[in-house]
Amino acid sequence: MEYPDEWQEQARRLAVPAVFVLAVILVAFVGSSCFYTVQENEKAVVLRFGKYHATKDPGFHTALPFVDEIFKVNVTEERRIRLPIGGSSERMSNVSETETLMLTGDLNAAAVEWTVQWKIQDPEKALFRFSAPYGMDDEIYLENVVTMASRTVMNRLVGDYSIDEVLTEKRSEIRVAAREATQKVLDRYECGVAITDLQMQRVRPPAKVRPAFDAVNSAIQEQDKLEKEANQERNKLIPAAQADRDKKVREAEGYASRRRSEVEGEIEALRAKYAAYSEAPNVTRKRMYLDAMEEVLGEVDEKIILDSDLNQVLPLLPLREGGAR
Repeated sequence: MEYPDEWQEQARRLAVPAVFVLAVILVAFVGSSCFYTVQENEKAVVLRFGKYHATKDPGFHTALPFVDEIFKVNVTEERRIRLPIGGSSERMSNVSETETLMLTGDLNAAAVEWTVQWKIQDPEKALFRFSAPYGMDDEIYLENVVTMASRTVMNRLVGDYSIDEVLTEKRSEIRVAAREATQKVLDRYECGVAITDLQMQRVRPPAKVRPAFDAVNSAIQEQDKLEKEANQERNKLIPAAQADRDKKVREAEGYASRRRSEVEGEIEALRAKYAAYSEAPNVTRKRMYLDAMEEVLGEVDEKIILDSDLNQVLPLLPLREGGAR
């Protein structure tokens, strides 16, 4: 009978500390349930009695214990998906070319691979707009939604262009249009997701026809090279031809101006002669006659002068013997 009394006494002595410890644990648990911290790169979605209550920004917040349920979502982290299969680059490296083929607008096939970067913009919609199947992570399920939307858009856009456009100059246009169209699809479904970037990775013709496409591309490059050389030669010859043309035009204009001045001078001389003739016709006529005879006879080496009053040819004036001329 002595041992049970000792046990009871020990139990009474240990009960108070045990109750105190349990009380401290309970208070700590309740206290931890009443307060929580949201990091700078997160937003917290609060459910109260299992129903959406509020979205909390970064900072220190309070909650009702056993009533509120807190879901913290990273809203700054950018997720990256390699498409069309989805997942990481390592997964895409094991994908066969057949799984990347898309039909172009001219009924050819092209192997198209691209990358989508996205992040969660609205945590409430991202968590509750689509319910993930049992056993699947919500973020993986949301990634599948983004994959489906992007693949749908890309298949449609590639089908609007010819294979030459997809492989060459229209890639940038397709990239921009695919990003905008994918964002519109996700906004229409209210996924709470923002597409931050979309990049075209590899766009190639199928392996069976790739040599033919390479030959065509080589021919196009050679054509571009020859056109560039021809344009350079043209750009070099045209200025030289224009300079030569301008020189000849200036020479012609100078010659025309000089001849115009000469003609105007001759006209002025004739007018002066006419004016002098009008004032003294006989003197002017005699002067003009003498000038004309001087001009005509000045180039004659031997001259014979006859008197107009002679009826016969003889006698002649002996000019060769040194007589007067």
